[in-house]
Amino acid sequence: MSNPEEKKQGAEDKVLDQALRPAMWDEYIGQEPIKKNLNILLAAAKERNHIPEHILFYGPPGLGKTTLAHLIAKEQGAQMKSTSGPAIEKVGDLASILTNLTPGDILFIDEIHRLNKTIEEVLYPAMESGVLDIIIGKGPSARTIQLELPPFTLIAATTRIAMISSPLRSRFSGGVYRLEFYSEKEIEKIIERSAKILGINITDEGKREIAKRSRATPRTANYLLKRVRDFAQVHKAEVTDTVVDEALALLGIDSLGLTEQDIKILETIIEKFKGGPVGLNTIAASLSEEEATIEEFNEPYLLQLGLMERTARGRVATEKAYDHLEIDYPIEK
Repeated sequence: MSNPEEKKQGAEDKVLDQALRPAMWDEYIGQEPIKKNLNILLAAAKERNHIPEHILFYGPPGLGKTTLAHLIAKEQGAQMKSTSGPAIEKVGDLASILTNLTPGDILFIDEIHRLNKTIEEVLYPAMESGVLDIIIGKGPSARTIQLELPPFTLIAATTRIAMISSPLRSRFSGGVYRLEFYSEKEIEKIIERSAKILGINITDEGKREIAKRSRATPRTANYLLKRVRDFAQVHKAEVTDTVVDEALALLGIDSLGLTEQDIKILETIIEKFKGGPVGLNTIAASLSEEEATIEEFNEPYLLQLGLMERTARGRVATEKAYDHLEIDYPIEK
């Protein structure tokens, strides 16, 4: 059970996360192709005096999917009502959400890949025709009535695009957009903006060092910045590259931004399975970790850095991984 200090820290972090979230398009750094497409989509909808069509964002966690939904709502002057796939357990839950929308509302569903099929099928006519089909009764006497819904825009987000069925995906007529990892320069700009909001005195070298270890992800960059700020505050120090190095070493984050878990994954592939190939389920079992956690959180960054390869036979550690862990690369490989 968490103690009062941990609860206080968690509540403070949530407030800070809201403060760091861009409130205007100009403040949203990166994802330029998506922003350009959305600007055209929203401008055209305004000119036609229509609501925007349904939109799906996908990509690894922490890249700004929810923030984009908030910015679209603000641009449209619309209310945004948020929920998530796991929170919609029954058809009645979805019916309640949809019938309580007002015209022009934006409904944001996070983790939409976790909707069950029955609920998904109720969503189809709601998205396509703006109606809710309700079945009354059971068996031969059952009948369907249609409720007309107010016009609304569904914005959905997922980290697992492959788990979304084709019929649902095809109904996002406003576009299906993949968010890409950020460049170090973009992350530095995000850190610079966040540091100003938080009142942190940080050097250019300090920004660069945090950016290098941020897994090319804004959420991680902001998390590391807050933890480095805590370290600097306690030690009465300016946030320099040396302070960043000391603070992140305490968190178990190395020079490439790898966590202790990332390193364990690479060591398991190299030391237990001779560098691979080895299946994801075997790696997960060896580490007593869930497959989904490794696949969604650890793997994308290890692949991006070129420390791991994914082959038809399983995961393989690259020569770069051996070098980083200072393990001799086997000649026969």
